[in-house]
Amino acid sequence: MHSDGIGVLVNKSPAPASIALYPDDLIETEKAVVARIDISGSAADINAETVVQFEGNELVLDHGSLSVNTSRGMTVRVGCLTITPANNAEWTHYDVADLNGKVNVSALKNDVNIDERGGSLRQAKQAAHSNRITVREGEQKSREEKCGAADIKQPGTPLAGAIMNSPWTQGAGIVAVGVLTCWALCRSDDPISPTSPKN
Repeated sequence: MHSDGIGVLVNKSPAPASIALYPDDLIETEKAVVARIDISGSAADINAETVVQFEGNELVLDHGSLSVNTSRGMTVRVGCLTITPANNAEWTHYDVADLNGKVNVSALKNDVNIDERGGSLRQAKQAAHSNRITVREGEQKSREEKCGAADIKQPGTPLAGAIMNSPWTQGAGIVAVGVLTCWALCRSDDPISPTSPKN
């Protein structure tokens, strides 16, 4: 990512003028500040007052606006909406803005699709592409952000945290502590290998 190095935060810390991004990195731009993400076959301009999470070939927009230029099918997710190029083999340029609960998508070069994810996996399978609309080149369309803000992960949250919060893991830990406690308290006072064996 490139910026002027002032007014851009990555994971809540001031970013230098150039920095490598990793999945789950959170980028925030302040007033009158922009940043640019360059990856193979894609570039995304993050406009001022925008919060976005980097997920490799997907950007998760919390609020603000950005502009994507891609030949590798880079997508933008806003809540339950996913914006994807209609043809991944061609250069596609599109803008996405999430302001006041309304998502505006502009197709500047080639078409893009807006897909709405259902509330459950079953609904999503039943709906298939019935909740898809296509924004043709030169057009702009808006959708209500019905499902709330984007699903932003906390930066640097390790998978181990989720595993350790599992009831199965916690139960196994309690059993292990119980076994060790019993072993320490229940064993005989006689050592296993006495220095003076009894006759």
